[in-house]
Amino acid sequence: MTPAARIQAAIELLDAIIASARDGGPAADTLIARYFKERRYAGSRDRRAVRDHVYDAIRRAADRPDSGRAAMVGLARERPELAALFDASAHGPAPIAGEEPGAQAGTVPGWIAPLLASPVEQAVLLGRAPVDLRVNRLKGAMEDALPLLPDAKPVPGAPDALRLPEGAPVEKSDAWQRGLVEVQDAGSQLIAAACEARPGQTVIDLCAGAGGKTLALAAAMDGKGALIAADTIRTRLARLSPRAERAGAGFIQTLLLDRGHERRGLESLHGRADAVLVDAPCSGTGTWRRNPEARWRLTEARLDRLVREQARILDFAAPLLAPGGVLVYATCALTDREGRDQVDAFLRRHGGWSADMLSLPLGRAHGAGWLLTPGHDGTDGFYFARLRRPA
Repeated sequence: MTPAARIQAAIELLDAIIASARDGGPAADTLIARYFKERRYAGSRDRRAVRDHVYDAIRRAADRPDSGRAAMVGLARERPELAALFDASAHGPAPIAGEEPGAQAGTVPGWIAPLLASPVEQAVLLGRAPVDLRVNRLKGAMEDALPLLPDAKPVPGAPDALRLPEGAPVEKSDAWQRGLVEVQDAGSQLIAAACEARPGQTVIDLCAGAGGKTLALAAAMDGKGALIAADTIRTRLARLSPRAERAGAGFIQTLLLDRGHERRGLESLHGRADAVLVDAPCSGTGTWRRNPEARWRLTEARLDRLVREQARILDFAAPLLAPGGVLVYATCALTDREGRDQVDAFLRRHGGWSADMLSLPLGRAHGAGWLLTPGHDGTDGFYFARLRRPA
């Protein structure tokens, strides 16, 4: 591909990503993979260059652009070397007209900026994210993993975390193949640790998804006890089984729930759990470094729906706890509506419950819970709180 053809390819991809964000379709990474699967003539340098153009344009525009061309024109107006490639050459884009509008630059959509937790450093929400790993203590220790990952560095404040540069091919490493490490952000690891899961306990991961935090809980439990991974989406839970097998966590039980009727599916567990993790569906504002086009998907109406869903999940999670048990509520979101305010509302609805005082090496107190941000902590953005049922 010529440099101009790469720009045109980026425009076509951005058109697809913009439409997908508007209509709730596949993520950008999925669309990029499909695009190049159909264009096998594109070499690795072409794919890398086009991908870089696409993500540079996505990171630059806080609000969803009108078109892929508008997104690239906005970027090109700041980078003359790109503007020169709008030259109408074969497979290249038409020249930029003098008054042609480009997408406006910005970090976060204007409507959500006032809703972000006040300590959040907006300028770093879209930086490049590293690859964090969790050493799986069911298979070994930090000293076993480090020789197999020479580019990895321990993450201060997260005892089982290693960090690699962005794009590191983790799944090709011996450490990953052996199940000695799992890809998991250091902040996410601290959330699992906040559950204080112990061998022999009954622990429920109520919004388990593909089981990243479930596997961290399994390691904390040393493979002993009852660990139940529940979700309402079958395809997500199906991804956990091979991961658990590789990690040596065969004791995990999965539970498929009927959305809207979760209480019925959980009745047999009422009052039995020592710990319940609610990693709730959320806006994902804390993961914009990894998914910058998520800004283009989020609307005020969608945020309203998420806040209602979070409260609903918390309310059917509460009866699962044994007296004195802990409910850890977490989101990878940085809006106070999904974090601090959600926890405060839960405590008002559930008399006698309390929030534990947390003190962790990363993050800072925020309301009744704990806040992690990319700028302050170098992790993805998270809010979590440990809520305790009265004894």
